[in-house]
Amino acid sequence: MADESGSRAQTLAWQGVANRVVRGLLRTPLLSRVVGERLITLYVVGRKSGKRYPVPVAYLAHEGALLIGTPFGWGRNLRTGVPVEVRFKGRLRVADVVVRADEDAVVEDYAVMARHNRNFASFNKIGIDQDGNPDPADLRLAWTAGARAFRLKLR
Repeated sequence: MADESGSRAQTLAWQGVANRVVRGLLRTPLLSRVVGERLITLYVVGRKSGKRYPVPVAYLAHEGALLIGTPFGWGRNLRTGVPVEVRFKGRLRVADVVVRADEDAVVEDYAVMARHNRNFASFNKIGIDQDGNPDPADLRLAWTAGARAFRLKLR
């Protein structure tokens, strides 16, 4: 069952509780080293509300940046050239953002993330073949459903 945006990815019934637990782990000095190997907290500021939302997300270190992707609405609040605060391995940092929303860029970045993080692939309903390659049709479906990719460069 997709969310109201038509996304192929799903939030779980207990997602809010899980997010609070993960945010706590990412703030804890020793635990953040382990949990932070694949997760960061983004502090996304709402375009209309101006409210700051902590969003835990999976990332992949790739080509000198942190690569993330989402089909969910909070991603529309990230804009190229507008810095975002992140909690990375326990430390609050600022990152420069590059939004990648066109089909080819999203498919390319989602392929990299799916290839290196099977949980990301599963969450986004991207099939992986025997050689570890993501299904091109699934990648395009993710983009069609509203997926965006982001490259964050920590300062």
